Amino acid sequence: MRDNSKSKTINALIYIFLIILAVIYLLPLLWMLLVSFKTNEEIFRSPFGMPEVIQLGNYIFAWTAGRLGIATLNSAIVCIISLLLSMLIGAMASFAIGRMRWKLSGLTMTYFLMGMMIPIHCILIPLFKTFSNLGLYNSLIGLILPYVTMSLPTAIFILTGFFSGMPGELFEAACIDGCSIYKTFWSIALPLSKTGLFVTGLMTFVANWNELLLAMVFISDDTKKTLPVSLSKFVGPYNTNYVQMFAAIIIAILPTIIVYCCFSNQIVDGLTAGAVKG
Repeated sequence: MRDNSKSKTINALIYIFLIILAVIYLLPLLWMLLVSFKTNEEIFRSPFGMPEVIQLGNYIFAWTAGRLGIATLNSAIVCIISLLLSMLIGAMASFAIGRMRWKLSGLTMTYFLMGMMIPIHCILIPLFKTFSNLGLYNSLIGLILPYVTMSLPTAIFILTGFFSGMPGELFEAACIDGCSIYKTFWSIALPLSKTGLFVTGLMTFVANWNELLLAMVFISDDTKKTLPVSLSKFVGPYNTNYVQMFAAIIIAILPTIIVYCCFSNQIVDGLTAGAVKG
């Protein structure tokens, strides 16, 4: 009885802590959503109050004046292509490091992990000069290439753990049945690593979707700017249009929220599997 009561108390405290934590994370988002339906005068007069009249025109203004439509399309193109390339290359490299036996596998893994320790600011100037000489400046390809490069170390680090934790008997049976290394990868290893792909895919998508520095440096044409760069238009040196800016931010974060809600179960399963195998 005493142990049961103690266990219920601990569970209640855990739930209370998690509820408080959820409120802390959700309140800024809800406040931002609330502000996006106000006017600038209402923000300063009553920052935490309900809007007197719901201003849907803030979203229309943000979408049209901020050119968020073309910016969203550019971000989607860059993020989807970067995601597919980084997942494909990362999965193949992780399979080679985690399952195949060769002398330089450990050194190759170290080489990729070194990419996680190099800040993008250190290579920004040489990267800009190289892309300018190659004619990749002011093009979406000039964003896709560094996005894929920056995503590979994390993807390889996570996926290598998934491939290493797979039962070796599966690959031995496939080898006995006559499967080539390529068919083993596509038919056995890749389907079994889908939880890891969901985790790395979400991390890659969110990181590339919110990336600002490279997009500001490499893109100057308004028709090729991504969503984070377009959001900076609402902040000026002398004034800031707060309500339209918050409306634009809501539009910008909506795709990531939808993606997470659609694949939340797979993401949790992937994180749990990765923790157990690690």
